[in-house]
Amino acid sequence: MKLALALTTIFFGPALFAFQQQQTELGLPELHVIKTATLSPAYSCRSQKEFQAGYQNTALFLSNYSAKRNSPDLVFNGACGGKDYFEGATAGDDMSLIADLGEVAVEEVSASKAFNLKRVHSFDLYSKFAQVAPVEAHHTYVVLINKQGLRGLFVFSVKSYVPNSKVDLQFAVKEYQVLSPREQSAGFDWEAGNRALGNQE
Repeated sequence: MKLALALTTIFFGPALFAFQQQQTELGLPELHVIKTATLSPAYSCRSQKEFQAGYQNTALFLSNYSAKRNSPDLVFNGACGGKDYFEGATAGDDMSLIADLGEVAVEEVSASKAFNLKRVHSFDLYSKFAQVAPVEAHHTYVVLINKQGLRGLFVFSVKSYVPNSKVDLQFAVKEYQVLSPREQSAGFDWEAGNRALGNQE
């Protein structure tokens, strides 16, 4: 038994260490734990100098992986004097979506309830996902992360809100996966239409 354990350590020890090191470098979030964040000010309500400095405190990065890629998992956005909104898709082929669940506590939202709070098969009760969602105080939202090399799901609640200025959030990550290696069909284009199989122009 001791010999088997020693051999396992010899053969799999380095791989386990490499895996643990990669996890640390990626800085993946802990699941099902409520944390807090303040996003301020609204991304589009800033000076030119602030824009040149990047997202700064206007965005939420759930991992070292998303921070290093400068690809936030959530952005607090809105023009000065305009209506603020949340968005999860920020660039490239990001297809993240967000849904407003209304006034419900973050503690109550499981992964399955994120798609249907009542868990009742009624089309009116399924969560309505869109590219953006307006900021509403005391509302809880769910974000479906779908971007290059990353997929996930997290919920957050707006605890306090000052228009264009800041939002105080509570959030919990329900799923977070870095996809590697990543394979995809070539030729993605936001504006491309579709053609019949016989037309190869």
